[in-house]
Amino acid sequence: MHPTDPATQNDPAVRPTGATPPAGRTRAGRRPPPVLLVPAAVAAVFALLPLGYLAVRSLERGPAFAWQAVANERTAQLLGRSLGLAAVVVAACLLLGVSLAWLTVRTALPGARAWSVLVTLPLAVPSYVAAFAWLSAVPELAGFTGAALALTLVSFPYVYLPVTAALRGTDPAQEEVSRSLGHGPLRTFLRVTLPQLRPAAAGGAVLVALYVFSDFGAVSLMRYDTFTRGIYTSYRASFDRTPAAALSVVLVVMTVLLVAAEARTRGRAGHARTGTGAARPAVPAPLGRWRIPALAWCAAVTVVAVLTPLGTLGYWLVVGNSATWDPAGLLDTAGTTLGVAAAGAALTTLLALPVGVIAARYRGRTAHLLEQAAYAGHALPGITVALSLVFFAVRYAEPLYQELPLLVCAYAVLFLPVAVAGTRAAVLQSPPVLEDVARSLGRSPLRVLREVTVPLAAPGVAAGAALTFVVCMKELPATLLLRPTGMDTLATRLWTETGTGSFAAAAPYAAALIVLAAVPSYLLGRHRT
Repeated sequence: MHPTDPATQNDPAVRPTGATPPAGRTRAGRRPPPVLLVPAAVAAVFALLPLGYLAVRSLERGPAFAWQAVANERTAQLLGRSLGLAAVVVAACLLLGVSLAWLTVRTALPGARAWSVLVTLPLAVPSYVAAFAWLSAVPELAGFTGAALALTLVSFPYVYLPVTAALRGTDPAQEEVSRSLGHGPLRTFLRVTLPQLRPAAAGGAVLVALYVFSDFGAVSLMRYDTFTRGIYTSYRASFDRTPAAALSVVLVVMTVLLVAAEARTRGRAGHARTGTGAARPAVPAPLGRWRIPALAWCAAVTVVAVLTPLGTLGYWLVVGNSATWDPAGLLDTAGTTLGVAAAGAALTTLLALPVGVIAARYRGRTAHLLEQAAYAGHALPGITVALSLVFFAVRYAEPLYQELPLLVCAYAVLFLPVAVAGTRAAVLQSPPVLEDVARSLGRSPLRVLREVTVPLAAPGVAAGAALTFVVCMKELPATLLLRPTGMDTLATRLWTETGTGSFAAAAPYAAALIVLAAVPSYLLGRHRT
């Protein structure tokens, strides 16, 4: 193994004597100081609260009652609907994501760079905005077809992006050999390229499936019952929260099984090559007679996923009049959305900071458990997180019930992994030797954190906060359940107006949401480039 191989750079037996350790090294055998450990433990408790709620609430009236709540025809129907919707959306996303990635990276597609930008734009569109746009344009889509269409169009970039990265990182020599033997681009793709893309495509497919399992906005607007809508309906229809908690447990089990299955499959996959491969870009494969169909395919996806929703919003904005437009209400709702999202992003970033620093700088069971606990909310839908916080507030902190702090806490639980990932990456990129020097000069752990670690990692932490701000603005189910009485965000207002069929009144809120989310998204993109 080569001494400069990334896999060996952290091995003291391989690193030459006197060599500078890599910038992101961890400190094995050292416990995190209390100034980091205590707030990180608080963040872990925040993240684990929903799981504790599910355990307590679902078994509150005994295992027999919980089993009775889920072992019925309704639960089986929701299970079949959720799995069926996920299967269709995943299959469609694999088709779109893999084909577009291959066309834009491996072929001589005219305007490949522009197409690669256009097909990632749906990531900025919330699922309920896409559902609103299609439902208002084609009301007959309501139901399974509309839900599958909306979810596919906003989630296929989750497959496209990792597959694109995999294509750019794989050795193109095998494909070139295949073409030199007389195989065409399509046969080369199916027999050589596709097997190498399976791990990346499978990872993207899992993200899509998790997105479908946790989605509430699109399925609600399309009036298609899945587990998330069933949980919300059960919560609203009864004072007994045990059935809703039991349904949430089933959803969590589905998520855990899915992630475990993908991890096991990925662990057995053997697609790595020996050596570093060719340090040159792949020679684009000529499309020949497939050039026009390839361009038509990219154009069709762009029209359906980007231009049609935007055009629909534009139509309803033009159709709207003084009876449907409410500029004062729109500005007030936009201001509320920005304020709540900013508070959520601030609390989430504050909780994520000690966890991210520990994950980047320390190694051991404590650091591992804290990082894993922070990701607990990632597997839970917003409805489940909201139910857990309602349960906690009613029993132990009643003054917080239906107050803004409870909603901000929900954002922190839901999006803590986003901020932790950004913080961890930023701290890993900063040289730890400066922290060692500060400690050798007598600085306390708190001063080292405040004067060295945080300033060095500030750009990356800010980028994570910006991303958290965007996802807080778009969050719907937890906001619906936890918002204070009389308070609306752009997401909840859009959901309310669409639920009554007031498409012209809903369009300004959808447009404002996209515009506001686009600003930090643009700044985030500039930071990463």
